[in-house]
Amino acid sequence: MASQTEENYLKSLFNLANEAGEVNISELAQQMQVSMPTVNSMVKNLQKSGWLIYEKYKPVTLTPEGQKEAALIIRKHRLTEMFLVNKMGFGWEEVHEIAEQIEHIHAPKFFDRMDEMMGHPLLDPHGSPIPDKFGRIQEVNYTTLSKCKTGQIVNLAALTNSSTEFLEFLNSRELSLGKELKIISKESYDQSMVVNYEGHPSETLSEKVSDRLLVRVIG
Repeated sequence: MASQTEENYLKSLFNLANEAGEVNISELAQQMQVSMPTVNSMVKNLQKSGWLIYEKYKPVTLTPEGQKEAALIIRKHRLTEMFLVNKMGFGWEEVHEIAEQIEHIHAPKFFDRMDEMMGHPLLDPHGSPIPDKFGRIQEVNYTTLSKCKTGQIVNLAALTNSSTEFLEFLNSRELSLGKELKIISKESYDQSMVVNYEGHPSETLSEKVSDRLLVRVIG
């Protein structure tokens, strides 16, 4: 059974992994906000537990066991966020910190029951896929709004960033998952775009914002 600190490392390794499944030690240290010696020590511990592959001066890679362990931690986090929103009435900007604490509870039946009560949701409140109880994650195919073109109609499906500040920004613009947006124009100089959606005939979004919005193109 992983400790709380080990679980936090596993989750970060899972989220930071590139397409080859590799994570640089320096990037992990930055993410965890600790020194390189501290990261190296933890990485060696995780290797002893069979959760990752580590060679000196090379990126680390989660083993299949490590990937499953990390996915199950993420499952608990995302299920909790969804439960807080759907069953307890929290806003999507309020749930992250609470889920960060609850994800470390070692009680699979508790989270399975939570899953059942919500009808086995596939996505969390921010559009991220919820791993199943075996650690399997459904693949989703979205593109960022910033890559879309003038005239396209898209559906807001997920976010690449769910910080409280960003979610509050979206709240202030009445932008939520499921919204249908039409791209009215796109500025070639700074890539900002004007979109319209229900209740907002003309809203300007910066490239920074549109880079964080994941969409499905529908027209």
